[in-house]
Amino acid sequence: IFKFLGAISVDLGKDRIRPYLLTILTPLYRELNSNYAEQDPTLKNLSQEIIELLKKLVGLEAFSLAFSSVQKQANQKRAMRKKQRALQTVANPDIAARRKLKRHKNKAETRKRKIESLRPMHKAKRHRSQALKDLAMVE
Repeated sequence: IFKFLGAISVDLGKDRIRPYLLTILTPLYRELNSNYAEQDPTLKNLSQEIIELLKKLVGLEAFSLAFSSVQKQANQKRAMRKKQRALQTVANPDIAARRKLKRHKNKAETRKRKIESLRPMHKAKRHRSQALKDLAMVE
């Protein structure tokens, strides 16, 4: 998709690309700004190359305005999600408690995996699965 965006940008040219600049920059910015563990470095490099191409094509001033607008939108979305999560904690404490328990459980599992990788001889105790008990019919 990034290659397609780059090709369209070059094909449209300087004047016709301006209305679509925000639309093109949004996924590129998201890819550059992401911090996922299993992120593909080639994708990040490609998005950087396309951003450089757009910068040369449109000009630094127009590009900077569009890029700052995309940045601002992303930060607003992030703040809105954070605010909604905080409001949900107050409005639905049971859901928040469930989320917190899940987070703690995942943290403990991660800690056990880390210990196992650092000390292969030491086996961390694993929590027994309750799957069979959940499947059993209770009268």
